[in-house]
Amino acid sequence: MSSSSTDASFNLPRWLLVTALAALAVRLWLAAALPITGDEAFFYWWGVYPDWGYYDHPPMVGWLIWLMRTLFGEATWAIRLPVVLLPLALGGLLWWTFKPMNRERAAWGVLLFWLAPINWLNALITTDTPLLFWSVLSVAMLLRAERRTQMDGRAWGLYALSGFFIGCAFLSKYFSVVLGLAYLVYFAAFRRERWPALLLLVLCALPGPLINLLWNMSHGWSNIMFNAINRNEDAVFELRKPLTYLGMLAYLLTPAVLWLGLKHRGVLAATARQLPLVSVLIVVPLLFFALLSLKKVVGLHWVLSFYPFVFVLLAFALPQAALRHCALGLAAFTALHVLPLGGIALTHVEQWAGKPRYFAIVRAFKTPELLAQVRTPDSVLMADGYSPAAVYGYVSGQYVPVFGPGKFHARQDDLLVDYSVYQGKTIRVLLSDPPVMGDFTPYFDSVQAYTAVQSGITFHYVEGRNFNFEAYRQGVLAEVFRRYYNIPTWLPMTGCPYCVRYCGQVSCPKP
Repeated sequence: MSSSSTDASFNLPRWLLVTALAALAVRLWLAAALPITGDEAFFYWWGVYPDWGYYDHPPMVGWLIWLMRTLFGEATWAIRLPVVLLPLALGGLLWWTFKPMNRERAAWGVLLFWLAPINWLNALITTDTPLLFWSVLSVAMLLRAERRTQMDGRAWGLYALSGFFIGCAFLSKYFSVVLGLAYLVYFAAFRRERWPALLLLVLCALPGPLINLLWNMSHGWSNIMFNAINRNEDAVFELRKPLTYLGMLAYLLTPAVLWLGLKHRGVLAATARQLPLVSVLIVVPLLFFALLSLKKVVGLHWVLSFYPFVFVLLAFALPQAALRHCALGLAAFTALHVLPLGGIALTHVEQWAGKPRYFAIVRAFKTPELLAQVRTPDSVLMADGYSPAAVYGYVSGQYVPVFGPGKFHARQDDLLVDYSVYQGKTIRVLLSDPPVMGDFTPYFDSVQAYTAVQSGITFHYVEGRNFNFEAYRQGVLAEVFRRYYNIPTWLPMTGCPYCVRYCGQVSCPKP
C-alpha cells in the first residue's frame, strides 16, 4: 500500500465535516420536499400491515417503515429518515472497520464515499435501504474478525455476528446471496484454514432464510413465483443490456475515479492483492451482475451494497496527491447534480407543462387536488395500477385496491384485498389512460366514463354501479390465477391466501 503524508493544503477533517453536514442537509430537504413515489408508497403499506413477508420481497423495509411510523408519524420525511441517515451510518462503519489498518486512509475512504452523488441525492426509502446497512455491517464484522490472528472468543463472536447480519440482509432483499457468494469465494481462495469460521457464519445466517421459507410455504410461494418465474419471462439476450450495465458502472464510479484508477492501475492492483476480502467484495459482484446483464437490465441500485468498498480500495491505494484530486473531482461531479436542484425548487408544477413526463409530475405533486375531484363518500376508490393505487392510498389515508389483473410485480393486493366485500357497491377507478369500457362492463350493472382536469392534464376515471363479485372472480381473478399462480407441484404449501380467495382451498386445480 502507498504510504501517506499529511497534505497541509487539504484539511481532511474539515472536508469530512462539511461533506457530511452538507449532504445530510440536501437529503433532508429532498426527503421533505419530494412527494412520495409509487415504490415508497407501496412499501409504506407494508409498514401499515407488518408481516413476516410480502408478495415481492422479504419484510425488512416494511418493519423499518413500521418503526418510523410508530416513532415519528406518517410524514414523508419520517418514513424516509432511515435512508437520510444511511450514508452517515455506512461511513461510520467504514471508519470503524478500517481504522486499525490506517486511520488516515480509512478517513479518506469515508470522504470519497460521502462525496459520491448517490449519497447526496438518494432520499427515497426502498428495500435497498436495509440491505445496504445490514450488508456493510456484516462485512465490517467479518473484516474485523479476519484481522485477529487467532481464533479466540472475540473472533468467533465477530464471525457469528457477521452471519447474523447477512441473515438480516437476506430478510431485506435476495441480492444478499451475492454477498454470501463473495464470502464463499473469499474463504475458498484465501482462508481455507478457517473453514469452521465460515460454517459458523452460515449457521448464524440461517434464521433469516428460514423465516422467509416458512412464510413462502404459507403464502403460495409468492416471492419465488415473482423473483424466479413471473418477472423473468422476458429475460432474453439483448446487446443493449450489458452495454447499459457498463454505462451504469462508469457513471457510479464517476470520471475522476475512472481516470485516477486507470492512471494508478499498478498500485491499485498491488493494493488489491494486499486486501483480498475487499477485492473479492468488488470483483465477485461485478462479475455476477455482468453475467446477469446478458439477459436482464441491471439496475443501478443492484450494486450499491458493494459500492463503498471501491472507495476504500482507492483510499488505501492512491498516492496522497491523487486522493486530493479524486476528492476534488468527485466534489465537482456531485455539484453538477446538486446545483440544478436549487433552480428546479424555484419552479412550480405548471411551468413543466409540455415537458416529458408532465403527466407523472402532475399526478405526483397534485395528488390531493386530483383525488378531491374523483372521490365521493358513497363510492370505493380504486386504481388501474399498483404504484398509483399505493400513492392514492397514502395521500388519502385509506388503502386503495387495484381494479383489474395488474402486472406481475407489486401484487400485495393478492394477499390483502378481499373483493367480495365490494359486492353491490359503486366503484370509481382512476386510470392512467383513456378507458377501454369492455374491461369494466362485465362486472357492473352500469358503467360511465368521466374526466377530471388537473393542472392542464386530463385524467380519466370510470364509475361502475352494483359491483358483481362473482363475475369478477370468474373473469379477473381467474386470469390472475392463470398468469401468476401456476405454482410447481413439487413446492410444498401450508397456505395460499389468493388460492383460498379464488377457489376456496389451498391447492387449486392447475390453470
